Amino acid sequence: MNSSDSSRSIALARQVIHIEADAVRRLADQIDDQFVAALSIVLNSKGRVVVMGMGKSGHIARKIAATLASTGTAAFFVHPAEASHGDLGMISQDDVVIALSNSGESAEITTILPLIKRRGAKLIGMSGNPASTLARESDAHLNASVGKEACPHNLAPTASTTAALALGDALAVALLDARGFTAEDFARTHPGGSLGRRLLVHVRDVMHSGSALPIVKLEASIKEALLEMTRKGLGMTAAIDDAGRLAGIFTDGDLRRALEKPLDVHTAKLADLMTKSPKFIGPDQLAVEAVEKMQDMKINGLLVVDEDQKLVGALNMHDLLKAGVV
Repeated sequence: MNSSDSSRSIALARQVIHIEADAVRRLADQIDDQFVAALSIVLNSKGRVVVMGMGKSGHIARKIAATLASTGTAAFFVHPAEASHGDLGMISQDDVVIALSNSGESAEITTILPLIKRRGAKLIGMSGNPASTLARESDAHLNASVGKEACPHNLAPTASTTAALALGDALAVALLDARGFTAEDFARTHPGGSLGRRLLVHVRDVMHSGSALPIVKLEASIKEALLEMTRKGLGMTAAIDDAGRLAGIFTDGDLRRALEKPLDVHTAKLADLMTKSPKFIGPDQLAVEAVEKMQDMKINGLLVVDEDQKLVGALNMHDLLKAGVV
């Protein structure tokens, strides 16, 4: 490709992006009472949302259904051509149908509109033609019209599909907000992803506790502390007082600093060499908070204490890496 062709391609790519961005920006001015009506229809529904569309609109419809489903609104996609051959039975009177058609006149859609209405389902239309059959038959119509397509011939669905996708996202987010759908709710629908791990894994889920917890009494010797660190393999041990409250921590770093001084490990006391104000976290905090705390303080381990400052666990960065939180 010569420089002239390259320049033309870059200019065309930029033009497409500008056209589609402008289409989405203008879409904001088209949000009106019909959007509120559509929102109310879905919120008042006792059933599910069925999204459908033909061709490129069908691809957008699938994505809208997926976004709704992952943000607290039970939804699925039905192909309109298949609907007229039996799949219409998947739609009940309690459901809401969202039908996408840029022209609002797609034959596969308009053919089944009377059947959808006869079943008692509510209909939300999304099209680029407010005077279309789909718009007229809908209980609420979302205007997704655009000035022109990004295609140089003004034919291929480009800006119109981008606008429809943005409008679907707007509806999904408005529903999310109206339902009080939280980040934790979102994580429950994505348990296998990194987001789910970040929002669902708590410190108590990954910490070492019980017999795996490195712990010695406050009056222990350095030798006893080193033996406990070796047995538990966390590179640290906690020191507790007689009431079981956290009194300090002794780490590999404390040992290195101690070795710079004249030291007899057989007689040296832990209380003289440990860190007396250790960093800690609560068991009910998110594991990702432990990661942030370690990174901010440039440490590799944390002790876990309850509300009474009693030691209940310990964890290090390796535990968080293993849990997939980092």
